Amino acid sequence: MNADVFEEYFTQMLDLIPPGSVIVMDNASYHSRQTERTPTTAWRKADIIQWLSGKNISFETNMVKKELLTLVNLNKDQKKYVIDEMATNRQITVLRLPPYHCELNPIELVWAQVKGDVARNNTTFKLSDVKILLKNSLERVTADNWQRCIHHVQKEEEKMWELDNLIDVTVEPIVINLGDEDNSSEYSEDEF
Repeated sequence: MNADVFEEYFTQMLDLIPPGSVIVMDNASYHSRQTERTPTTAWRKADIIQWLSGKNISFETNMVKKELLTLVNLNKDQKKYVIDEMATNRQITVLRLPPYHCELNPIELVWAQVKGDVARNNTTFKLSDVKILLKNSLERVTADNWQRCIHHVQKEEEKMWELDNLIDVTVEPIVINLGDEDNSSEYSEDEF
């Protein structure tokens, strides 16, 4: 899968989704092509200068690449994704999951059910038979299945909030005063 193929598919899917809907999206690279590329350390210095000039951002001609990238970071726009813009143009919202938290996406649970069903019933391992098993398994996914998966995800989210609150209450900040000139210690050097 790549961004071009996914974006073509996504365009077709948007025709089937009513305005006001929310699409939950993970951060796979092909879902996350940015509308504008922002310079990185991999860019050539000349290209970074061209980007800065195109944005009318002042810089000194004797600046090194690292200094130019600092200017880029100070002036770059918030990331915008092609997929999100496509959806917004149709009054559809894309909700992006935090990285590495697929457990917050109910489709992961549904997909696991479908794959498990196909695996349990696959006896021939022929592609034509797997396609039929997949179609049948998808047809067996009910609104009740979806509701249970959504409820499970909501419980996972609640656990995360509780854990976050518990950490806030329990963990004391660690403060190391680097400016303290007192070099005394409760231990003598002989004890080490």
